[in-house]
Amino acid sequence: MSEERIQLTRALKSRHIFMLSLGGVIGTGLFMGSGVIINQGGPAGAVLAYLVAGVLMYLVMVCLGELSVQMPVSGSFQAHATRYIGPGTGFMIGWVYWMSWATTVGLEFTAAGMLMTRWFPDVPIWYWSALFVAVLFSLNALATRAFGEAEYWFSGIKVAAILGFIIVGLLAIFGGLPLASGEPAPMFSNLIGDSLFPNGISAVFAVMMAVVYAFQGCEIMGVAAGETDQPEKSIPRAVRNVVFRVLIFYVLAIVVLSAIVPWQEAGLMESPFVQVFDMVGIPFAADLMNFVILTAILSVGNSGLYASTRILWAMSKTGMAPRGLARLSKRGVPLNALSVTLCFALVSLLTSFIAADTLFMVLMAISGMAGTVTWIVIALAQYRFRRELYKSGGTVQDLKYAAPLFPLIPLACILMCSSLFIFLAMDPTQRPSLYWGFGFIGVCYAAYYVLQYKRQRSAVIAPAA
Repeated sequence: MSEERIQLTRALKSRHIFMLSLGGVIGTGLFMGSGVIINQGGPAGAVLAYLVAGVLMYLVMVCLGELSVQMPVSGSFQAHATRYIGPGTGFMIGWVYWMSWATTVGLEFTAAGMLMTRWFPDVPIWYWSALFVAVLFSLNALATRAFGEAEYWFSGIKVAAILGFIIVGLLAIFGGLPLASGEPAPMFSNLIGDSLFPNGISAVFAVMMAVVYAFQGCEIMGVAAGETDQPEKSIPRAVRNVVFRVLIFYVLAIVVLSAIVPWQEAGLMESPFVQVFDMVGIPFAADLMNFVILTAILSVGNSGLYASTRILWAMSKTGMAPRGLARLSKRGVPLNALSVTLCFALVSLLTSFIAADTLFMVLMAISGMAGTVTWIVIALAQYRFRRELYKSGGTVQDLKYAAPLFPLIPLACILMCSSLFIFLAMDPTQRPSLYWGFGFIGVCYAAYYVLQYKRQRSAVIAPAA
């Protein structure tokens, strides 16, 4: 295989896709952010918020599943948007999604380094960050299979930790495992004791965007479709299994947290998972969760580097990014796109120190909105695809995998995602992210049409020359 190869190898197996999808939505949003959600939204409010976000994730997954089986390419929803919505939207969502993940990857390097200071306080953070940069770059550069195996084990550790936590938590709730303080088993007094919604129902809407952020990452399944062995079998299986297992993991974990940790104390000082382990007297609880959270961070960085690299590679093949990024190494890895993505991630990391109040805040605002905009584009692309199928005389029976309840599923997804922007607009602290996010989307559309105009003008002038 030569350096000029332009097709990715299908090296990912069904188990890789399943764990990639599962691990993509189990990260720091659950291990660290869930405490804040419980504190602000109240115990029942947090459970309700995660249930609603889980339903939204299901809508996205079935829409993406249908598109990915029909069109299993590495560009995923960027290619789907280009084909079924328009090249301008494909250009926009590709660059928004790439920048979002590349920015996130940069932050993960620092977060991982900070966690290591618990065990090695005298070693500078940047030492560890540099080490993790080298590790994740190597995993992505060696071969697609190496990335898949690493993510498989990263996700496995997270899933095992959550299952262990749920078992320990349920035992503590019902008195099977006594609390270290000697207090009686809490049962569900903390969950429904004061009030289902102690901060009001409006607080549930206020935290909804943060909860949805926790579920974003499920769309990486579609990005991996272009390197999946037998996508027509692997993807539907991943959609069926992942959605319900994630809902069970998330909702059960939130119920356990809310039942054991009083909502007034949740998320104020440390991970609520550490709080629970400490309350039941599990030795080395903080060190154990520090390791799990470190694994979650590395998993997010690994998946994000993979997803953003493949999106950039796919755009370069269609002229939406520099053509040189389409080259593959002898192992079938888009090294040029990987290197550019990593460089941007490191630059975004520097802005968190050098321009934290300006450029860094802009990058974070765009990154925060990118996932929700991506979900809207996925649902709209599936809606347009199905309409096109029907107009051409096709039927649902022609599809190897079909999202149910069309057109209710994609329209409900678009409506629910759009409503999240209303919640953002109602919160003065989050409102600026709307300005920067939609502003960048407008810039992307403008850039696409300027490039198109220049290409058309060059095509007209060239023959005359």
